[in-house]
Amino acid sequence: MIQVYTGNGKGKTTAAIGLAVRAAGAGFNVYIAQFCKGRLYNEIKALKKFKQIKVEQFGRRCFIKKSPEKIDRQMAQIGLEKSKKALLGNKFKIVILDEINIALKYKLIILADLLKLIKNTPKDVELVLTGRYAHPKVLESADLVSVIREVKHYYNSGIKARAGVEF
Repeated sequence: MIQVYTGNGKGKTTAAIGLAVRAAGAGFNVYIAQFCKGRLYNEIKALKKFKQIKVEQFGRRCFIKKSPEKIDRQMAQIGLEKSKKALLGNKFKIVILDEINIALKYKLIILADLLKLIKNTPKDVELVLTGRYAHPKVLESADLVSVIREVKHYYNSGIKARAGVEF
């Protein structure tokens, strides 16, 4: 099955991590590739406590704010290759490509490559794609799409990101 969590609301990565924890509780191995992220977020610290969950990051410490650099593309390509190996290697029941939609929007990866990965997903593996701006063809290829919409956010009243809540 192919799942997509997208939209401008808070909680896409959180939903995917919730699925990872549930799967680990069921004894499944989970692979999480984080695109465009390179910081040691608190969810990474928590996930390290699960022997069934492997997390790899394919981004720099800072998130892309302007235009991506060559290193951003290289890291995303490495992430896509490692994700392909995880998907096809018969070890992981759940493969999460966190912020892959952002990587696609910034042209760090090629749409055709992502669609091929989706098409070649084994039937017994759950593939989860997160991030804003999901491409219509990605949405079309999914079995489940959740659009997380922001109705109200405390950022707009000046509250900054908080440890343990946003990161």
